[in-house]
Amino acid sequence: MPKKELQHNIPDNRLDTPVEMLNVPMSLGGERLDIALQQMLPAHSRSRLQTWIKAGLVTLNGEAATPKTKVWGGEQVCVVIQANVQEQAFLPENIPLNIVYEDDTILVINKPAGLVVHPAAGNWSGTLLNALLYHLPQLKDVPRAGIVHRLDKDTSGLLVVAKTLEAQTSLVRQLQARTVKREYRAIVWGQLWRNGTINQPIGRHSHARTKMAISRTGKPAVTHYEVLERFGVHTYLRCQLETGRTHQIRVHMQFLKAPMLGDPVYGIGNIIPHKFMTQTLRDAVSGFNRQALHAVKLGLIHPKTDTFMEWQIELADDMKVLLEAMRHEDAPLDDEESFDFSYQDGDYYEGEADDDFEDLDDDELEDE
Repeated sequence: MPKKELQHNIPDNRLDTPVEMLNVPMSLGGERLDIALQQMLPAHSRSRLQTWIKAGLVTLNGEAATPKTKVWGGEQVCVVIQANVQEQAFLPENIPLNIVYEDDTILVINKPAGLVVHPAAGNWSGTLLNALLYHLPQLKDVPRAGIVHRLDKDTSGLLVVAKTLEAQTSLVRQLQARTVKREYRAIVWGQLWRNGTINQPIGRHSHARTKMAISRTGKPAVTHYEVLERFGVHTYLRCQLETGRTHQIRVHMQFLKAPMLGDPVYGIGNIIPHKFMTQTLRDAVSGFNRQALHAVKLGLIHPKTDTFMEWQIELADDMKVLLEAMRHEDAPLDDEESFDFSYQDGDYYEGEADDDFEDLDDDELEDE
C-alpha cells in the first residue's frame, strides 16, 4: 500500500518511523488486541506491545484502542514500530570526552557529573561506553568497551579505560589486588574532628534493592579519610579507597554520621540545618544538585611498560564554588550547639541483609 494511504493512521511526527500494517486473521477472533498482536508480531514481547498500545502507537481500523480491546478478525491494525532501547546500548554516540591521558594501551578520562558510565536499565544510551565506541571504534572488540571500573552518574573525576584486551586483563587484576590508587574529595554534613578509617562490609540493602548498606553478610570495604577543612556544619575530606564497592564512600560516610552533601540516596534529605547557615550558604547548598564527590587522583601500573603512573586533576568547578561559600562562614566554637546528623531505625546499618541478590556488576566495576 502506498505510504500516502497510510498517513491517516500515523502521527505526523512519526512518518519516518517503521510501520507494520496488518490484517487480523479470522483465527484470532475473540482475542484481546495485545494477545492477537503477540501472535502476529512474535518478534516483540507482549509487554512491549502493551506499552505501544497505551502510548497510542497502535490503531485498530484507524481508531485508538486498549490492550483489552477485542478483535473479531478482518480488522486493519497499524503498528508504529519503536526501536528496543537496549539495542542502543552498544552503539557509538558523538559525546565529548575530557581526555587527561591517552596512549596505545590506556585512556584516562575526567568524567563529568551526570554521565552514566555503563548502560543499564533506565540508561541504555548516552553513556560513557557509547562515547568510547565513537572515539575508538576498535573498542567494540574489547569487553565493556574497555571499561574496568566505574563512577556513579553524579560523581565526577578520573576513570581509566583499557584499549586492548591485554590491558583490560592487567587493570582488572590490579583492581582485584587493590594496588590501584584512588583518591577522592568529598564534602559531607557535620564536623569530623580527626582522620580515620572505616572498615565495614557493604552489601545490597535488604529492603531497598537499589541501595547498598553496611551488612554483616556484605563484602569487605575499607575507606581511609582525612580532614582537609572543617566548617560550621560541613567538613571537606580526602578519601582513599582500598576496595571498590558500589556506593562505598557514600555508604561509609552515612555510617560515620557524616552523610555526603547533595546525595539523593544516602544524604539527609530535606532535614537541612538552616539556622546554622547564612542565606548565602543556604543558596549554594540548595543549588548543588549532586553528591559532592570527585575522583581527583588515580595511580596504577601501566599494563604495557610496567611503570607506575599517576594523574591528578583539579577539583570540579561546582565543588570549588561550594567550598568558597563555606569558607565565608564562621566556624562554631567547641562548646556551641551543633546539629545532630544521627540516623534512626537502621537507615545505614543492615544487621542481617538478604543474600539472595546478584551484584549489578563484577567487583572490578563496583567503584565509588
